[in-house]
Amino acid sequence: MIIGVVTRNPHGWATKELRKAIEKLGHVPFIFRFRDIIAEVGFPARVFVKGCDVSSLSAIIVRPIGRCSLEQAIFRMDVLHWIEDRGVYVVNSPSAIEIAVDKYRTLYLLERAGIPVPKTVVGECCEEVLKYINDLGKPIVVKPLFGSRGLGSFRVRSKDYAWRVLSDLAFLKHVLYVQEYIRHRGRDIRVFVIGDRAVAAMYRVARSWKTNVYLGAKPIRLYPIPQEVEELAIKSCRVVGCEIAGVDIVEDRERGYLVLEVNSQPGWRGLQSVTPFSIAEEIVKYVVSRVRR
Repeated sequence: MIIGVVTRNPHGWATKELRKAIEKLGHVPFIFRFRDIIAEVGFPARVFVKGCDVSSLSAIIVRPIGRCSLEQAIFRMDVLHWIEDRGVYVVNSPSAIEIAVDKYRTLYLLERAGIPVPKTVVGECCEEVLKYINDLGKPIVVKPLFGSRGLGSFRVRSKDYAWRVLSDLAFLKHVLYVQEYIRHRGRDIRVFVIGDRAVAAMYRVARSWKTNVYLGAKPIRLYPIPQEVEELAIKSCRVVGCEIAGVDIVEDRERGYLVLEVNSQPGWRGLQSVTPFSIAEEIVKYVVSRVRR
């Protein structure tokens, strides 16, 4: 079968790993960029990439969409919906990506499902959000509503500084996303879920409060995965609708495990460095099994 991989960077590490895994397992990779997509309506409706009708692919694995305008993001999701409507297996589905990319929507769905999450306040009015400072405790963490790799997140200890930062963000028409700071002792957990399995996990250990491997945290294999962590990760993916995801979990001294985020287009380079089998091959095996099913 021909398995597509759509990404912002065809030469990225994860894309290369997927290409190798697809070829090793006897299939044909078709790597393309979002920017290469051409959609037709009224011809009748079709989607092409460099002359190839995308609906002829057996499956498409969606890698990071990357930085783009609101128009580009909506168009890319629209195209993925169209491809899915034509019977091509798309993973993760555009519906799941739309949920997971939105931190607020993800958290309220997780909480509604009974999954423990950090205290979080989201709004547009600086004065109203600041009223929650005492409830959240100090320091607080200010995050972008849409973002990854820990970029754009920062801690604020002073209410005066919080007012300055939040008022500036509100003036620039940003949604204010403020969260309690979990004292995680310099580590959290990333669980990689494929289907109904937590296939691998690691501690991300850092010298600072940010535990992203991209920012220098050290990956340490977590094996065996504690049952509670595994169940939380798998349930979180089901709630969001992700079949392949990286789930970030932090341990609070009093409340136990809390789910921070579900990443619908996760990287796994750090995790692969401490995992004795190919994660890319596990992804491709799952995709092939879903297509055949």
